[in-house]
Amino acid sequence: MTKTLITLGMWAAAAWLISTWAGETAGWALLVAGLVCMILVSARQLSQITRWTRNVDDPPPPSVGPWDDILAVVYRRLRRNQQELSDLNRHMDGIMLAAEALPDGAITLNEEMQVTWCNSVASEHTGLDLAKDKGFSIFNIVRAPEFAAYARQSEWPEPLLLHLSHGDTERSLLVQLTRYGDRQFLIVGRDVTQMEKLETTRKDFVANVSHELRTPLTVLAGFLETVHDLPPESLSDEQREHYYHLMMEQAGRMQALVDDLLTLSTLESSPSTAGTPVRLAPIIDHALRQAKILSKDQHVFVANIDPELQINGIEAELGSAVGNLLTNAVRYTPKDGTITVSWYKTESGQACYSVQDTGIGIASQDIPRLTERFYRVDRGRSRATGGTGLGLAITKHVAMRHGAELNIRSRVGAGSTFSLDFPPSRVIARHA
Repeated sequence: MTKTLITLGMWAAAAWLISTWAGETAGWALLVAGLVCMILVSARQLSQITRWTRNVDDPPPPSVGPWDDILAVVYRRLRRNQQELSDLNRHMDGIMLAAEALPDGAITLNEEMQVTWCNSVASEHTGLDLAKDKGFSIFNIVRAPEFAAYARQSEWPEPLLLHLSHGDTERSLLVQLTRYGDRQFLIVGRDVTQMEKLETTRKDFVANVSHELRTPLTVLAGFLETVHDLPPESLSDEQREHYYHLMMEQAGRMQALVDDLLTLSTLESSPSTAGTPVRLAPIIDHALRQAKILSKDQHVFVANIDPELQINGIEAELGSAVGNLLTNAVRYTPKDGTITVSWYKTESGQACYSVQDTGIGIASQDIPRLTERFYRVDRGRSRATGGTGLGLAITKHVAMRHGAELNIRSRVGAGSTFSLDFPPSRVIARHA
């Protein structure tokens, strides 16, 4: 404004000087010409300002007269606002990346319980597609009556355990709803499927151990009570010897179960090691002798053993796995059946220990569950021959600790083949 007044004063002074020299008409003409020039200059400056307002990110036009000071203040404010906005955007991007990186699912809702945002984990958990489902009620997406009842509460002091099915996937989610911001809601969902399975496994394990121990304990207690309550002269030496034999048998079952449980616990808790060179042939020979004793000469045994083949491993663990596979073959192969034991190096460089039988075979639906603790295809037959139901679980752990694979091939009525395939890195090269 000061510049404009100075310019106007200069034009007025010039017009007065001209009027004193060339007449009043000339003075007025010069003043009008000056005012027109000022108007034209102001119009040009306003035009430049107008063009600048279309893209305020650029610096303002230079030399726009009285507007210079105003535009400088406006531009500085715009630059500061842009910087603050940029910082806010970066901060928001960081928050969104952090939300995406969360191991838990997160869903934000407005006051009407409509979806406004979710991270990728929540999409995986619930099948929510933000591009399609944004703005829709969460109750149309999570169609579970227990969730609807939970979400419509006024307070949510405890999370909700929710079981959802998405395609072929069953999930257990621990869901917590909370308020935030201005009448907005946040749902946090944690996948506890594996934890729930582990808890179920733990409960089943305790129940199975209790059941497996209860049977021999009941039998043992019954015989002890009988022997204790009857007069000594009422039992013959043969009967007394028979009772003692049966009690020893039940005590042996409990001892075998405890031994297998301790073995399994050791395998699960101790760290894996590379081990030392082990010749498996003597271990297999020992297991064969034990299997023949268990068989009581009721089976035909065929052995194809490479006596020099060695692997790096832990001898005690390998002995347990070798013996378990042979013992199972004896238990599930009828009288006069054939059991073939092989230990050889494959063309691909692996070392393979296999036990093939002509037994009752296994149904295809049972094969994936064979390595579960206490799982038996034929419970009565296994118990009758002294099985604990832990042999294949132990064998699987031994295989994993040696980098091997436990492979099972079987058909009902056509026998089974169990094999431990050790990787070439475990096989010790023979010296010429």
